[in-house]
Amino acid sequence: MFSFTVEKQSSNARAGRLVTPHGIIQTPIFMPVGTVATVKAMSPAELNDIHAQIILSNTYHCYIRPGHELIKKAGGLHGFMNWQKPILTDSGGFQVMSLAGLRKITAEGVKFQSHIDGSYHLFTPEKVMEIQNALGADIIMSFDECPPFSADRKYVEKSLDLTIKWAERGKIAHKNPENQALFGIVQGGVYNDLRQKCAEKLIEIDFPGYSIGGLAVGEPAEEMYRITDFLNPILPKDKPRYLMGVGTPGNILQNIANGIDMFDCVMPTRNARKGSIFTWKGKMVIKAGRYKEDLAPIDENCSCYTCRNFSRAYVRHLISMEEILGMRLATIHSLHFYLELTTRIREAILQDKFAEFYHKYINILDQLID
Repeated sequence: MFSFTVEKQSSNARAGRLVTPHGIIQTPIFMPVGTVATVKAMSPAELNDIHAQIILSNTYHCYIRPGHELIKKAGGLHGFMNWQKPILTDSGGFQVMSLAGLRKITAEGVKFQSHIDGSYHLFTPEKVMEIQNALGADIIMSFDECPPFSADRKYVEKSLDLTIKWAERGKIAHKNPENQALFGIVQGGVYNDLRQKCAEKLIEIDFPGYSIGGLAVGEPAEEMYRITDFLNPILPKDKPRYLMGVGTPGNILQNIANGIDMFDCVMPTRNARKGSIFTWKGKMVIKAGRYKEDLAPIDENCSCYTCRNFSRAYVRHLISMEEILGMRLATIHSLHFYLELTTRIREAILQDKFAEFYHKYINILDQLID
């Protein structure tokens, strides 16, 4: 029910085919983030219209509200959301880090307080597998301990040992390996030897795919690129690589050049709702005064619903007035742009033109439009 094939490689950039129970994913791919079982401001029909192949939901947040038992009764996330394409769920490990003031880590797992009502809960590798088995996503994550960028080497070493042991326990506890592919998560901070140790231990455990966690947590982009480039020859060539929580369009292009296949990030949706929109000429702050009477589309090279039907002036007006439609139109455009980006990168790889594409766009994608 789950397989991965590299169809073409251009230097380290890969175009692949990922087969899951709910459909085939063509990589490289960006996954819109549906944290609480919805991609904010988007309906499933709209996600289909922009050709989303797979979306991501969050184990921690779905567990807190509405609860994995209810979601299981509804037919898992696919039935609950009425989304029939693939879904990936993360493990909750990042939330463990971000809720540092509310949790206590032991060898058993993590005891934490709900950010909603202060109630206490215990996440263990076994519990996280139970939750993700109930959620029913096609791709699920091992429970990991994600150290912050500020952590020193001693902390990262201790954290790494937990992540490896928890990965072993999680694989044993996984009850549905035929229909849900469990990925191991490579941690190790900014330390090459610790990243290598973690990757090699996880490869020994043998997962159908590997995630890279603990990046995009405050470190300079150059450090992220150094780590993904370092891991490229270490991770198995015949299995997918997923860089968690990344990132800007430029981040995505550079990490594809470093051998990464899968990405997710809240950036296109979160930024769009605030009026910061991604285009092929760079990032546009649509609320800027210069767009007040600009009747051109957001991006003249874009074929999304927003750009086909509305002007910069109109979207700016809606967002300035805090109208929901403005947030929706900006979100539709930015997600369409991210998905078009990975599609065009894939086509460039297949046509042996990745280097040309890379050099054309690497210095443009993240710049602010004047």
